[in-house]
Formats: sequence, structure tokens, C-alpha cells
Amino acid sequence: MPDRGNCYRLFRGWLNRLLDVCFWLCVALVAYVVLQVFVVASFRIPSDSMQPALLPGDRIWVDKLSGGARLFDLPGAAAGEDVCIHRVPGWRKFRRGDVLVFNFPYREGRWDSIGLDVMKYYVKRCIALPGDTLEIRGGWYRIRGVDGPLGNPSAQREIALLPDSGARGVVMETYPWDKRLGWTVKEFGPLAVPRRGQTVRMDRTACLLYRPLVGWEQKRPLHTDSLGRVLLGDSLIDRYTFRENYYFVGGDKALNSQDSRYWGLLPEAYIVGRAWRVWWSEEPYGEVRWGRVLKRIE
Repeated sequence: MPDRGNCYRLFRGWLNRLLDVCFWLCVALVAYVVLQVFVVASFRIPSDSMQPALLPGDRIWVDKLSGGARLFDLPGAAAGEDVCIHRVPGWRKFRRGDVLVFNFPYREGRWDSIGLDVMKYYVKRCIALPGDTLEIRGGWYRIRGVDGPLGNPSAQREIALLPDSGARGVVMETYPWDKRLGWTVKEFGPLAVPRRGQTVRMDRTACLLYRPLVGWEQKRPLHTDSLGRVLLGDSLIDRYTFRENYYFVGGDKALNSQDSRYWGLLPEAYIVGRAWRVWWSEEPYGEVRWGRVLKRIE
């Protein structure tokens, strides 16, 4: 007959090993979740709108730690609910020139109001920060009080060379899509990019520019009446103080980029983090671009 004592010890040994494996798997899973939520996440680049900095087929690490990771109700956001987004403190602020990964700030078919789409991510370069006043003159980005190039100079040169009447395949008209302003990809602004606590005078033009932002912050529509007065819901206002920070972002390949020129300003709460490194890169036919592996994103 088998020795019951030996069988019991053997069973306990295997059980302890199984429990150890389960324990370390749980530890690894928790560490992975913490890493993904608070430190770094991976994204794949599907389009060429950020060439030459990023190529289709690049897989990038996104730094969440420096700007502060976000905490919010993920199931609620996935169900289309309005959710509060909290950002933990980071060790640096987002800067002009940073390549940012963010949730696209409009849901499918809803261009009239900002909404979090947790399944749709964009990557663009930060052109203007909260508090900046941005213009595009002759196709070139300009920020009042800031010297030096902004964005990708070669792409802006292509825009500058476009005829004022436009070119085939290029959408010239821009946000806020009002022909009376006459804004185009060559002549745009001035546009004040709001920062938290900044107060702006509300008139018809300001209503056009900031309607989605104010509506998102207040959960009430911003509109004008027949006399041109600005109303927030049913309340007449002539000034508004912003509660959040916003950014103007642009693609490096400006002729092929759906960016802030077309859909407006990006709420800080929607920024996932700063694109940090390309950790892997493949051509469309599968060949590895070894020269891009672990390349720092500039």
C-alpha cells in the first residue's frame, strides 16, 4: 500500500509550489497594472501625420509619470458617461515641442461638445501652452512673446507655399468653421489658449472659439441670442473664468494632420502623457527598422 504520509507531504509540496506561483503571478499582474496606469504605457502609431518624428508601425512608450497619471472611472467613460478625471502630481509640466498622446476630445458624430473617447487616441506635438496667444501667419506658427521655431519648419514651409485659394486635397478652412472670421491654415488667429483661472471677455467671437470648452466645463450650452449677447444656459454673461488648462497641438506633417487647426483646443485632462521612446518599429511588410529601436522621440 502507498505510504499515506509520503503522499500527503508530496501533495503539500505541490500545493505550496502552486500557491507560490499564484502569488508571484498576482504580484506581477499588480506590478503590470501599476506600471501601465502610473508610469508608462505602449501605443502603436497607425498613420504618417507625425512624420518624420514618428512613422507608421512605430511602437512607442508614453511617459505618464512626468506629467502625472490620470485616474477616472474607466467603465463609465467606456459607456459614454461624463466622468471626473483626476491627475496625480507629476515632476514636470508639459512643454512646447513635447509629443503628446491624448484621447481625442470629441465622440463620434458629436462635434458640438467635448467628450472623452477612451478608445480613440491621437498623437500630436504641443505647439501652444495654457496662457499663450497663438497665430498662424503665412503658414507659420507664431506665439506672442516667444521667439524661435514652433513645430516642424519644413511642414510649415509647405503650407506657406500653398496658394491662398487652396490646393487639391488640402482643407483650407479651419476651426471654428465660421467664414466671417476667415481663418485658414495659412492665416489663423489670434487665438488665446486658456489657462486655469484666466478670465476672458465674452462676445460673439469668444463664444465661437470657446463654446465647446465652456460647455464641457459647465455642462450647460454657451450661445448667443438674436441681439448678439452671450448666454450660458439661461444666464447672460460678459466674462468667463476658465476652470481647466488647454493646449494647441499640431501634426508634424501639417498637410495631412487632423489637429487643433481643425477641431480646436485640447483639455489637459485628456492628455495621457508624453511620447518618450520608440521601443519597436516595423515596415508595413514586416521588416524591422532596427535603427529606430529605442530611439528617443524628439
